[in-house]
Order: sequence, then C-alpha cells, then structure tokens
Amino acid sequence: MTTAAVIAPTTTTGRLRRALTGRRSRYGLLNAAPVVVYLLVLFVYPIFSTLLLSLKGEDGGWTLHWYADAFRGANLEILLTTLRISAETSLLSLVIGFALAATITRLRPLWAGLVMLVVIVPHFISALVRTYGWIILLGEHGLVNNVLTDLHLPGAPYELLYNEIGVVIGTTSVMLPYTVLLLYAVMRGVDRRLLAAAAGMGAGRLVTFRRVYLPLVAHGLVNAGILCFILCLGYYLTPALMGGEKQTMVASLIDEQVMKQNQWNGASALGIILLLLTFAGLALLRGLRAATEAVRRKGVEA
Repeated sequence: MTTAAVIAPTTTTGRLRRALTGRRSRYGLLNAAPVVVYLLVLFVYPIFSTLLLSLKGEDGGWTLHWYADAFRGANLEILLTTLRISAETSLLSLVIGFALAATITRLRPLWAGLVMLVVIVPHFISALVRTYGWIILLGEHGLVNNVLTDLHLPGAPYELLYNEIGVVIGTTSVMLPYTVLLLYAVMRGVDRRLLAAAAGMGAGRLVTFRRVYLPLVAHGLVNAGILCFILCLGYYLTPALMGGEKQTMVASLIDEQVMKQNQWNGASALGIILLLLTFAGLALLRGLRAATEAVRRKGVEA
C-alpha cells in the first residue's frame, strides 16, 4: 500500500471530524435534532413495529405466513383489483388532466386563473362530501341518468354505482386536481417558439405534438401518473362507498381485518406490501424520469 493511499483516508476522516466539530455544524445538528426525533418516533418506529408484527405468528414465533396468505385466494384477488383500479384511475386522470391542462395553458391569465380555481377548490372540500355528491349524481334517479334517459339513449338508466365504473369515476375526481396541477406546471414551462419553429419547417400538428411537445412534457406525465397510482393504492373512502363486493381494495381489507376480525398481523403484512408497492412506484418513477430525459435530449439533438 502506497503512502498516498494511507494519507488520503486519514485526510478525509480529519476533514469530516473537523466539519462535525465546527460551530456551524453543531448548530445545524442541534436544529435538525427535533426533525430527526419526529421522523424516528412518528415514521420509522411505526413502520418498524408494523414490520415486526407482520412477521410474528399466532404462537409468537417468526413466520412469513401472513405474507403468503396475502398472495393467495381472495386476498390476492383484492390485491389485483387494487392494482387494476389504481391503473385505470391513473390512465383516466392523465387523459382528462392532459386535455384540461393543455387547454388552460392556452387561455389568458385571468381565465386560466379562474379555471384553475374551479379545479383546485373542490379538492379542499371533504372527500366524504364529494363522494356522497357523486352517489347522488350517479344514482339510478340521479342527474346523470335522468339526462341520459331524456336523451333516449338505449339501456338508460345505467348502473353507475356499486361497481368498478363508479369507483373509477369517484377516484378519478379525487386524483384529477393533482394531475392538472403537475401537468399545468410542466406545460407552462414549454417554450412555444419551439412549436412555432417546428411548424415553420413544415411539420404538421401531429408531428409537432409527437416529436416536439410530447417529449417536453413526458416527465410531467410520468410524475402525474405514478403519483395518482401510488395515492390510489391506499385510498379507502371512495371505493368503500361507491364500490361493491368485487371492488374491495386493500385499504378496505385492512380495515376489515383490524376492526372486525382483530387480525393485526395480517393487516400489518398488507400494509407492508402497500409500502413496498409505493417504493416500487417511486423507483419506477426515477427510472422513467431518466428514460424520458434521455428521449428528450435525443429529440433536441435530432
């Protein structure tokens, strides 16, 4: 081992020690201590306790029984239903949110502010109130079915409640403000001169959208889609009120196991699974963000 190899770690350790013992560093650590304690007590400890509880059997020993039970039978169907409804909600939120955000960016500042106010204000209303509002609107004799019946559409009135259609409509209305806000922030940053330059060089609207505009807002679409998916995974209220037995989601299953069956171990395993799915979604977000950035750079270079 060379002298330089020995000196380098020693020098690094000395710098780190001096940095930690400096006055400003001690002051910073003192200020950060309440936040660290807060996270440890209210975030790390509950997760760690839940993990330990999910690994304990009824006899007090360690087991993976609760995780195996979560991936078979009715529990597996509920997990797959949760993933499917979350994906459907994310896709529908992206489609509606993209169209709405793109329209808002073309409005004058005054009108854009008013429309954004209309989009955001319902988010501050209780989710319970909004859910019951949807139940009234989508009921057999609700406003939506009355209008469809007056239009003499075949099959009206439709069953829009206590099925997957009602759940997706309700969850989409909850997730839509997040999608619009994220996409609007990204779309406002798009330089319109790039679109004009593409049109000036003979590119049609479809080509301009696909080759120029879409790569510029792709990272916003990815962020909004993953955010909606993660939020839907653990959403409880709307699916419980607007769904049927076949639309039971993991959050409702956890509530049933805790409140009715007093089965905390199985509920803890389901909670850890949801947490792992959330981490997987965040990891996917990071990977897709890197991929979209590479595509954007390639499009700019082309």
